[in-house]
Amino acid sequence: MKKLLVGAALCSLSIAGPARAADMPINVANAPLAAPAFTWTSCYLGAHAGGGLGSSAVTDPVQLVQDSFLGAPVTTGVTTANVSLSGVVAGGQMGCDYQFAPSWVIGIEGAASGSNMKGSTSVGLPLGLPGETALVTAKTDFIPSVTARFGYAVDRWLLYVKGGGALAGDEYSITGTFTGVPFDFEGLDSHYGWTAGGGIEWAFSGSWSANLEYDYYQFGHDSVLMSDSVNVLSGLVDIKQSVQIVKAGVNFHIWGGR
Repeated sequence: MKKLLVGAALCSLSIAGPARAADMPINVANAPLAAPAFTWTSCYLGAHAGGGLGSSAVTDPVQLVQDSFLGAPVTTGVTTANVSLSGVVAGGQMGCDYQFAPSWVIGIEGAASGSNMKGSTSVGLPLGLPGETALVTAKTDFIPSVTARFGYAVDRWLLYVKGGGALAGDEYSITGTFTGVPFDFEGLDSHYGWTAGGGIEWAFSGSWSANLEYDYYQFGHDSVLMSDSVNVLSGLVDIKQSVQIVKAGVNFHIWGGR
């Protein structure tokens, strides 16, 4: 009889044990949470550096020199001095992006680059003494821009294109001798135009990202006043300018994706 009672008790314990375990509450607070999805929606600021090539077509430095010295429109034909510029650029940028639907990104960015891009070329002065030339020099000091950008995101990678308005701050000089007299024409110009480009950006750590970008700038035609303060001479030349820049940058995203 005792053996039957002990067996019944053990059987009831084996049945009740799993039932009580099933009724025990689960501690939801200790369950692992899914990591939030990365997003490019943020504002950012950063810095960049790279290299640039430019082209400035200067028309007509020969007429400027000869007609200024001789005091009459004596130059025939038109001469264009094509100046090739090269140098480095460095600067900063700031902007905001918004990611939607679900991988597209739109944004706006303001950037400014300081530059030492410079170049020169010589043109002959046929009405001067044999061998006299004018050295035409162009230098781009800075290029600010405001652009919109549109991109496609693959997690922490962003492919984008951009376009908008731009400005070039330039210096020009035309130097040499004419009929044995030295001259030095100087001119400054703020040249408005447009820019278009594209690049790739990688969010590599926390709120930090790095990018590689190509930009093309077109500034069209502009008239620049050139003045020689020593000989008290002045006149206009026409400038047509374009610039290409490849730059690498780093950005800190203020409300960046995690």
